Amino acid sequence: MTQTADLPFPVRGSDLDLEHGMVFTPKFDEKGLIPAIVTDAKTGEVLMFAWMNAAALSLSLTSQQAHFWSRSRAQLWKKGEQSGNILIIEEIRTDCDQDALHVRVHVEGNGVACHTGARSCFYRSLTLGEARLPGSPLVTS
Repeated sequence: MTQTADLPFPVRGSDLDLEHGMVFTPKFDEKGLIPAIVTDAKTGEVLMFAWMNAAALSLSLTSQQAHFWSRSRAQLWKKGEQSGNILIIEEIRTDCDQDALHVRVHVEGNGVACHTGARSCFYRSLTLGEARLPGSPLVTS
């Protein structure tokens, strides 16, 4: 799953190039992955978190539809291919050292991003300010 030379990403440059340059040179981890935070392009709501390998990132950039790498299935997948809730990419941003992505999308279909049917994968919150023991209940919103 490592990054291959035939994919369109150039070799990374200096810190100055990464932080202030205009060339996209993503930093994939030792497993060939880069994290992607996906948000609704209009509201800013966080919809999901997923991983991309070089092939998923390349497909996402060229097709303008979100593709990811499934670590559990060890395969490339197009988000919404079966459900119809395809993520149409409005913009992809990278952070200062180009090792994380922010993907702003419009959700087609019935507008949900989570495989559970929830709008967002982040539909539960944790209680703050109290000692949390393993197995403590989640607060649903």
